[in-house]
Amino acid sequence: MSTSTPLPPEALDDWLAALAARLGLDPADIPVGTLLDVARDVAHNVARPAAPLSTFLVGLAAARNGGTATDIDRAAALATELALAWPTDRPEATR
Repeated sequence: MSTSTPLPPEALDDWLAALAARLGLDPADIPVGTLLDVARDVAHNVARPAAPLSTFLVGLAAARNGGTATDIDRAAALATELALAWPTDRPEATR
């Protein structure tokens, strides 16, 4: 369990702006809300560790399919659809 103090929301903005700059991306092209929604749905319906990996896969799929906002939205929708349909009768050890 982390003992760090939660950071204010603007810390996320600062981090994303810095990382986007380092990666040569425009921060305006990052659909933060969409990616956080995917992460939430995967974490709650599949497994917490699957959330960051799933957002990576959404980005990878979007990039390979053109990299537009529409491609990101499409990949995010597919990930969310799968997460929300993920069987709830799986043993807890695999969730």
